[in-house]
Amino acid sequence: MTAAPELVLLGNLLVDDIVFPDGSTRMAQPGGAILHSSIAAALWGTRVGCVSLLGDDYPVDALERLERHGVMLDGVRRLGRDGLRTWLLYEGRVRRVVHRLACPTHEEVSPEADDVPEAWRNARAFHLAPMPIALQERVVKALGGERAFVSVDPYELVTESSLERWRAVLAHADAFFPSEDELRLDGAAEDPRGALERLACGRLRFVFAKRGAAGGLLFDAHTGRFHEWEARTEAKTDPTGAGDGFAAGFLSAHLEGLPVDRCIQRAVVTASFAIQAWGPEALFAAARADAEQRLHTWYPQESVS
Repeated sequence: MTAAPELVLLGNLLVDDIVFPDGSTRMAQPGGAILHSSIAAALWGTRVGCVSLLGDDYPVDALERLERHGVMLDGVRRLGRDGLRTWLLYEGRVRRVVHRLACPTHEEVSPEADDVPEAWRNARAFHLAPMPIALQERVVKALGGERAFVSVDPYELVTESSLERWRAVLAHADAFFPSEDELRLDGAAEDPRGALERLACGRLRFVFAKRGAAGGLLFDAHTGRFHEWEARTEAKTDPTGAGDGFAAGFLSAHLEGLPVDRCIQRAVVTASFAIQAWGPEALFAAARADAEQRLHTWYPQESVS
C-alpha cells in the first residue's frame, strides 16, 4: 500500500503552445504550476500528491513521467473535454501569456477542497498554486486546520484595493509566495519590506517577494527577521517553472525541519534546475544526488545560520 503524500499540491495542469522570437514553435507542451512544483518536491524525496482538473488534451506521457517520479495522481480527475490552453510568447527577455479562445475558464479547471482525496486530508502540508482568489480563499479555509501547513501562490495581484481581501485569505495560511510583479502595494517596487510586514497576519509566518534573476526577500513574521537571497544558476534556458520550483524546494526543506536559511538555499538550488531546459525537462532529468551536490557546493553546511 502506497503511503499518503506529505505534501498535496492543488492547481492547474494545462497545455502550453510556445512561440519563440524567430517564429519557431513548440506546440502542445505539458505545463501548469503543479507540474513543475510536483517534480521539484519529489526531487528531494518528498511524497507528493496532485489535485487538479485535467483536460483530455493533456499529454499522457507527462502524467506517466510524473508517476515514474513517485508523484501521486489520485487527486487528478478528467474534465471530459479539452482543458485550459495558453500561448507563451517570447520576445527578448519578455514572456507574454495569452489564454487561447474557446477554452474553459480558470475557475472551471481549478480544484476545490472537496477534490482532495479523503485519504489525503491529513497531509502535513497543502500548497495552493495560482488560482482565482475566491477559490483560494475557500480552499485555504477548508484545509487550513491546526496541524496542516498551508502555502499560497497568488494568481491575482496584491494591490492596495485587494489588500484586505488577501489578508482574509492569508490569515489561514502559513506561507505566501508572490513575485515582485504580483506585489503591487505602495512602495513595494522600491523596497518590499514594508509590504511584506503589512501582509503578515493571523498565522502567516513566511512572506516572500520573489525577484527572479535578482533573487528575493523573505520576511519571517515569527522572528521579525528578513532573509535575502541571490539567484544562482548553472545555465538559463527557460524561466518557466522557476517560481514553482523555488516554492517546492522551500516546502520540502521546511517539512524536514531544516533552518529557514537552509530552506531558502534548497529553494534556490531547485529553481536553478527548473530553468536549465525548456519546460519541465531539467527537473525530470535531475536526480537527488545532483541536487544535493549542487546544494553542498554552492552552500557548504557551515554557512547555514
